[in-house]
Amino acid sequence: MANDKYLFVVSGAAGTGKDSVVKALREAHPEIEKTVSATTRAPRPGEQEGVDYYYRTREQFQQLIENDQVVEHNFYNGNYYGTLREEVDKRLAARKVVVLVIDVHGAANIRRMFPGATTVFLLPPSVEELERRLRGRGTETEDSIQERLATARQELAQQDKFTLKLVNDQVDTCADALYQAICQRIGAAE
Repeated sequence: MANDKYLFVVSGAAGTGKDSVVKALREAHPEIEKTVSATTRAPRPGEQEGVDYYYRTREQFQQLIENDQVVEHNFYNGNYYGTLREEVDKRLAARKVVVLVIDVHGAANIRRMFPGATTVFLLPPSVEELERRLRGRGTETEDSIQERLATARQELAQQDKFTLKLVNDQVDTCADALYQAICQRIGAAE
């Protein structure tokens, strides 16, 4: 697709600050769009269809996967979560910059479906800092932290498959570096 250059995927291990960096990026540059994901989990109080998520039944979600209408998905805590292809396609058709926050495995699928997309791997300043961040959340058991760290090491080994690597040692600085990369990419092919 000719407009793939407007698609940016931010990935990295848990605790690298993907969501924080993209939030800072979008706060500074609200013209950058983020898609609304689909899920099979029930809406939480106050959540709205098409704003927080697109809520689908398990059967509907599986049909979307079978029809190649989900660009990436995960199964977590008994529910599917994923990005609908139409969410990406409509923004790219309008030449809008789209940033997706996706795990390492989902990024591989994006590379297959959108070969012109830019994939960005966020790195922690160190593995020790990554562990400190995971522990600092205060939401994980020791077993869960150890499992996440083992997964993080596997994910960190995938970093060379990405277009660009950025170290997130400070959220605003990293968000600015990401914005500069976006400007360079979309300007280079104009």
